[in-house]
Amino acid sequence: MQTLFNIINIPFGWALEFLSGLFGGNFAAAVFMFTLLINVLLIPLSIKSQKSSVQQTRIKPKLDELRKKYGDDKQKYNEAMQKLYQEEGVSLSGGCLPMVLRLVLMMSIYYLIMSPLTYLVHIDSSVISEAAKQIGTTANARAELQIIEAVRNGTIDFPQIADKLGAIDFNFFGIDLTQTPKFSFDIFHDAQLIWIMPIIAFLAQMLTSAISLVMQKKINPDSPNMAGMMLTMPLLSLFIGFTLPGGVAFYWACSSLIGGLIQVGVQQFYGPQKMLSRERLKELNKECDFEASQLKKIKGTAEK
Repeated sequence: MQTLFNIINIPFGWALEFLSGLFGGNFAAAVFMFTLLINVLLIPLSIKSQKSSVQQTRIKPKLDELRKKYGDDKQKYNEAMQKLYQEEGVSLSGGCLPMVLRLVLMMSIYYLIMSPLTYLVHIDSSVISEAAKQIGTTANARAELQIIEAVRNGTIDFPQIADKLGAIDFNFFGIDLTQTPKFSFDIFHDAQLIWIMPIIAFLAQMLTSAISLVMQKKINPDSPNMAGMMLTMPLLSLFIGFTLPGGVAFYWACSSLIGGLIQVGVQQFYGPQKMLSRERLKELNKECDFEASQLKKIKGTAEK
């Protein structure tokens, strides 16, 4: 799995380094722009997924009829359903591929943000392993931001790392994105500035979940109520955000906000009502063409 991510992350790392250079070494700005570019490139997949969802909605009445017709005979129902999908030109996996690709990219970018020493400043793995030993951990994706924090605060001395880090600014309005929040219920005495990052990720995820819920109801009004899930995912983001460095929470927040805005844009141009209207128009045109061809045949027969 790591080999797969390396195939993706090595070129992504060079791209992130290039963007960082464009913004004067600002890591946060590079991550934001990188996330924006990735989401823009994924717009065709979002459109494809939206079209697949709308097609499923379009044939739902026919599927309901098949369900009534075959009752508990699941084998005949599945055969009839597959035949219907073929006749209507609807793919059963139309929305799966975009989701799988998004998941792979999400995991890949996660490793990219967590491993800036490997992918952003290209430190040799042996140096990273030695630095990890000195801070009492093993070389892994999570250790690299800890190493950066240790080098910067002087806990360990690695000039070969410190020299390359000098060109990268990991601060975001005074927040060090290499730090990991340490939660405490005594918020008045133990609060940290880094707490802002998981909170921002939580709020961004809430917004995205709300947008997704509204769009799902528009596409399929009969879909089950997902209000509980809308709260569950942001809370999960908040919890995990307090266990990972701020840079990861920052990426989640950027991804949620940018992804949410793109979803709104896709919805405006490829909304269910608009697409269903287009499909209905195509069907009417086909019916008109069929009737016209039949009239021509009748007219030709009559003339003979």
